[in-house]
Amino acid sequence: MADLTPEQREFQEYARRWLEENKPGPPPERLPITAIEVMTVGQRDYLQAWQKKVYEAGFIGCDYPKAYGGGGHEGFQRIANQELSRAGVPFMLNVIGLNMAAPTILVHGTEEQKQRFIPGCLSAEEIWCQGFSEPGAGSDMANQQTMAVRDGDDWIVNGHKVWTSLGHFAQWMILITRTSRDHKYDGLTYFLAPVDNEPGVTIRPLVKLTGESGFNEVLFENARLSDAYRLDDIGKGWTVAMTTLTYERGAAEGAGGGGSGEGSKSKGGQDTSAIGKLIDLSRNSFRDGKPLSDDPVTRDAIVEQAIIRAGLKQNARRAAVGPLTDHPMRLPLQQKVVSTEFAQDTARLGVDIAGAKSTLYKLDEAAPDEGHWPLAYMNSYGHTIAAGASEIQRNILGERVLGLPKSK
Repeated sequence: MADLTPEQREFQEYARRWLEENKPGPPPERLPITAIEVMTVGQRDYLQAWQKKVYEAGFIGCDYPKAYGGGGHEGFQRIANQELSRAGVPFMLNVIGLNMAAPTILVHGTEEQKQRFIPGCLSAEEIWCQGFSEPGAGSDMANQQTMAVRDGDDWIVNGHKVWTSLGHFAQWMILITRTSRDHKYDGLTYFLAPVDNEPGVTIRPLVKLTGESGFNEVLFENARLSDAYRLDDIGKGWTVAMTTLTYERGAAEGAGGGGSGEGSKSKGGQDTSAIGKLIDLSRNSFRDGKPLSDDPVTRDAIVEQAIIRAGLKQNARRAAVGPLTDHPMRLPLQQKVVSTEFAQDTARLGVDIAGAKSTLYKLDEAAPDEGHWPLAYMNSYGHTIAAGASEIQRNILGERVLGLPKSK
């Protein structure tokens, strides 16, 4: 980043030095690939302590006002994110609090709500989950059926949320409810809902084909919710939800931070990125007695993924430069589609290179890279669906960015 101010350059050097000196020790048990697959107390405690330490060092919430627990330094969060990703340190646990709850509260919350909730989002003192998806309201988010009925200063909530990542560890949920059946969009209201051992709230794990249970379903049965936890006006839930989705899809600056968790270069100069791991895998995988790193088809496939990864990095740089942005939504939405499909294609290539060994379970000592590739491939489908499926994102890009007619 050649355009950094002296103050930003000093911060960047401090971040690099701190991350080199404070890399956490090994976790008590194997960590999942991303935060949404965290399912054990040991994983949670390790990652929660790490996020708190990173926050206290000043690398999370850098751009947030100090009054809400932030650093008060505009333009620093992007630098911190890049250094966290570069260092290859563990990911942040409280991804929903950082990337959805905190920025949404900053935009739509009262002064009291901002002071109450944002610091806990940034430090991971309070874990958040997302109550958007329902059995009948996935891509059609406006079809919410979870009902909230006014009862004095409270609301009585009944309904069923599903695919609730981190729900089993969460204290709070960003929740969309229906408060009127007379209007589809204007009948939605957004709440900040307590869900940890709350009367009328039941959280049940959903086990995926990987054996992980980071997903959950959440049942509300006459759960009582204070009107003080309503975010913005009654009937403004759709507008608030669009703010959340804008941040979730990476289409706006202002998320709490945390980096991607994917490394680039370790201290010894080894490439620890997904591409670097693919290259190492090809060198240690053999067909007919020869390493696949010598196979031209395999080499070409890895290079194709490396080109896409380089393009993603350059698009991220371009998105930060106003004059180079032809449409404010195009690059972020494009990044969401391409990056999730890049991760899926990269994992699938890893499975192909590993060959028969890709059938080995992650705890099998003979599994290449501790079984990372098949696990990553199976998990990748969740990421191409979350925050709007790839098909939905392409519709948005076509209709809102390119001005194409709506598909029938």
